[in-house]
Amino acid sequence: MRFILIPAIIAVAFGLRVLIRQRQRKRRLEVAAPESEHTTATPPQEVTSSRPGFTAGANLGSVGLVARREILERVRGRIFRVGTIIILLVVGAAIVIPKIHNSHTTPPQQVGIVGAPNPVLKRVIEYSGREGKIPVHIVSEPTEASARAALRDGRLDVAIVGGNTVLVNQPISSDSTSDTATLVQVLAPELGVLHAYQQAGLSGSQIEQVARARPVPVQSLQPNHSGRSPNRGTSVIGVILIFLMLNQYNTWILMGVMQEKASRVVEVLLAALRPIQLLGGKVLGIGLVAMGQATLIVGFAFIVSKAVGSDLLRGTGGLLLLADLVWLVLGYAFYCWLFAAAGSTAERQDQVQTLALPLTLPIIVAYVYSITVASSGNPSLLFKVLAYLPPTAPFAMPVLVGLDQVAWWQFLISVVIAIGGIALMAWLAAGIYRRAVLKSGQRVRLSDLRGGPRRTRPTRPGPVVDPA
Repeated sequence: MRFILIPAIIAVAFGLRVLIRQRQRKRRLEVAAPESEHTTATPPQEVTSSRPGFTAGANLGSVGLVARREILERVRGRIFRVGTIIILLVVGAAIVIPKIHNSHTTPPQQVGIVGAPNPVLKRVIEYSGREGKIPVHIVSEPTEASARAALRDGRLDVAIVGGNTVLVNQPISSDSTSDTATLVQVLAPELGVLHAYQQAGLSGSQIEQVARARPVPVQSLQPNHSGRSPNRGTSVIGVILIFLMLNQYNTWILMGVMQEKASRVVEVLLAALRPIQLLGGKVLGIGLVAMGQATLIVGFAFIVSKAVGSDLLRGTGGLLLLADLVWLVLGYAFYCWLFAAAGSTAERQDQVQTLALPLTLPIIVAYVYSITVASSGNPSLLFKVLAYLPPTAPFAMPVLVGLDQVAWWQFLISVVIAIGGIALMAWLAAGIYRRAVLKSGQRVRLSDLRGGPRRTRPTRPGPVVDPA
């Protein structure tokens, strides 16, 4: 029942992402018109002369300015604030509703004991209730006649006479699934064992000592790989959160780069900044917004879970939370460069939609596979291999951590490989961005992205015409 709202959360998040995309596109197009006019009116000498002022300072200062611009632009947007509130409401509902549903439990079974309560008999009844997962309430009845009357009136569900007879009001069939039937099916054999102890001549203290006996521990020579970890449910939630965050913020980068190129705003910015500074600031700013929103969602979920006493996040260790946070950062750092480079090659909405599907396909495949493995708790060899590949590790590795299927050194190796993949992706994306972002009004070819000189076909000289 705890994952009954997961499809609803995914649907709301995707709808919110589409709404954000449309609203951001409309707002950017409205802002682009005056900025483009300002670009036309500014003398080229003044714009060019401002560049040494930026390059003379530290690169981090220029990147920080761009990042601050991105943070303010995203956080001040009404869509972001409203969307964050909607996500928090959905997360709160996913925690509170199952708790409310589980709180409406059936009333305890009223079990009557004829005569003075026997401590050993009470222990057997309570044990039977725990085994059958049925709450019980023990009452004392003075006589068998009063117990029978209470059964007919509905004040009792089960009556025990003499410790060796169980009375119920209606017959219980072998296929009955009621709480009374479940309790009786567990209680009757236990009372038979208790009666056998008494017939064997054991005293009350001896019977109670036998009743308190615990099973001996079972040790295995091999580690447990059954996947029955208390963090399995939280692994599913963590994978969903990573999936939603990556889709939302990578789409922001893709749309933002495309709209800046289409509106010619990037020409003004590149007159004062280097391409790597502009791209790095955009990636850093949107990444900080993503981390802030993710931290707010996780903190809100823990506060609500603690306030209502929900066990949805119970058993979640700090290691699993740290793994989810680390791989959210690494996953964003890997894919954001790819989406930014793709956005620099497009300048129309239809081109962005064409590029979004192949870029999102590895994320969708890794997400679906990770959800399946986290739910079943049985990772295959292929899944363990995917935990070391930068495109799929942000989803696979947190699941292995939640299932206790990975050692610390394996986690560290995957992080190092991911950092290397991020560095390579950043280098490739910066080159593509530098060569493609200023090519407005013309098709970006693969030869342009490779950076080599574009070959032109030589033209034949035309006939010489006498000016006279």
